[in-house]
Amino acid sequence: MQGMDFTECYEDTVSGVAAAARSGRRARLRRLIQRGCSVDCRDNRGWNPLHEAAAAGSKECVQELLSAVSASSSRCRRDYANSSTHEGESACYLAAQRGHLPVVRVLLKANADLNQQTNDLSCPLYAAVDNGHTEVVKLLVRKGAEVNRVHTASCWTCLHQAVYKGHGSIVRVLVKVCDLEAQDDHRISPLFVAAQYGQRECLELLIHAGADVNAQAADLATPLMIASQEGHQACVDLLLDHGADPNMACSTEWPQFPIHAAAQFGHVSILRRLIEVTDRTCDRGEGMVSPLYVAVHSEQAGSVELLLQEGYSPDAQEYEDTLGFPSPLSLALNQTFTKPCSDIIKLLLTAGATLNAEEWTYALATDRTDLLELILAYRWIPRPEALKGGFSASRRHGKLPLKLQELRELICVALSQVEFASCWLSVLLSKGLEPSLLLHPHMLEKADSDVLNFLLEFVNWSTLCPSLKTVLDQRLAEKTWEPHAHFDSVPCLFHLCRLRVREVLGPDQLMRTDIVQQLPVPPPLCDFLKFRNVQEPSYTHPPPSPVINRIERHRSTHKHRHVL
Repeated sequence: MQGMDFTECYEDTVSGVAAAARSGRRARLRRLIQRGCSVDCRDNRGWNPLHEAAAAGSKECVQELLSAVSASSSRCRRDYANSSTHEGESACYLAAQRGHLPVVRVLLKANADLNQQTNDLSCPLYAAVDNGHTEVVKLLVRKGAEVNRVHTASCWTCLHQAVYKGHGSIVRVLVKVCDLEAQDDHRISPLFVAAQYGQRECLELLIHAGADVNAQAADLATPLMIASQEGHQACVDLLLDHGADPNMACSTEWPQFPIHAAAQFGHVSILRRLIEVTDRTCDRGEGMVSPLYVAVHSEQAGSVELLLQEGYSPDAQEYEDTLGFPSPLSLALNQTFTKPCSDIIKLLLTAGATLNAEEWTYALATDRTDLLELILAYRWIPRPEALKGGFSASRRHGKLPLKLQELRELICVALSQVEFASCWLSVLLSKGLEPSLLLHPHMLEKADSDVLNFLLEFVNWSTLCPSLKTVLDQRLAEKTWEPHAHFDSVPCLFHLCRLRVREVLGPDQLMRTDIVQQLPVPPPLCDFLKFRNVQEPSYTHPPPSPVINRIERHRSTHKHRHVL
């Protein structure tokens, strides 16, 4: 036989007196009392008839019950009025909780304790505030209820709760009598609560009452920061209009401002307002963190786009010690390991984010080419001679050119990642990289046979310098290179002509534009001029380690080779 559950509350299992009180039947209640029925019999919740009458809002039944015990003594009447349920709820609490103003008045006249707390630290005033019973609140405040007592385990006052619930009419009453700067266990003030939950009316009442708009919580968060984080535009505007400081540090761990919160959570309209008032030292200042970092980390493309439009640097400041990444672009590239390339990378590249060795390593130290192709779709490779003497190439087709230092970094990383050359080599050459930049002893020593053959097809192999020819002869002797048969002879005139065309036009023009297609020559010759007859090498070797491991190794050991 299944056992009975005696923990369940059987509300209907009450005495006849309690049942009459609950239903508001005063005449029946009086007859039962006259017959000698107890007015203090309780159910399994600890409720007596007075609790039932108060909760039901039956003023007449409450009066009848109080009259029945007042015959004994005023003390008995007061004790009865303050009797509590198993949860510590008094009749006054139950009436206030349900907004029964006439009942509360009757109970207060019977000397009910208006500050009596329940087991969970609530009280009649807090219950009335919580449920939005403004007239009951006014009565209790007028009668002297303690307005600054803390309630609940979080130490909230009645003002905290009124603001949280958005009861503007009650807040209007309480701001005249409550401590406006009361703090809970996290040092959060009522004004902070209003900002956090978007209670604009309550926020305005607190501000006009004199509450501190810059009161910080235990973790240094400010009302402006929390409103920016939660996306409450009206509260942000109100706080800024009344003196909230957008440049106050809001974190103990790093220099976080409200602008960071708005950028992190993609609240673009709030971000736009904060950009106007936030000190720009947070952009590139030493010891600061650009909001661009948090926008990239949170993958908020809208925030990234707005910050870049408003002049925030795509490079920001180096913050590798804390964030682990030297630039916003490096952070964005790292996020491509588990997902497709994002629009954020495109935004940063278009804005001119610098490509250092680490950024190139993400693109070259892998058997994937999508990231490299994405980079070169937004940045074009100029000829090295165009960058000499401090001159920089101009924007072309809306794309920025690589700077000389970026080109150097590209070559250095490429030479350090020769094992992946079969993946990136054809991409770089097709995008206009001058092949002679890769004619380095390390490349010729380490490259696969197919890779080496592919590279030599783009140069005049008969005019290589003696040191490079020595490397090739050694590999031939060691049988680590199987050259194409025609490498033993002088290049044909066709090949020399296309090398000359490439030299005149520049590899960037020859390989990346349709200018060759406009020449008055047959289409097959156009393909020849663009080296389309050269078979690309295929990648057949598994990567030696995950990309992230190679990035870490690059950070600790990368050294530049002598290039350019």
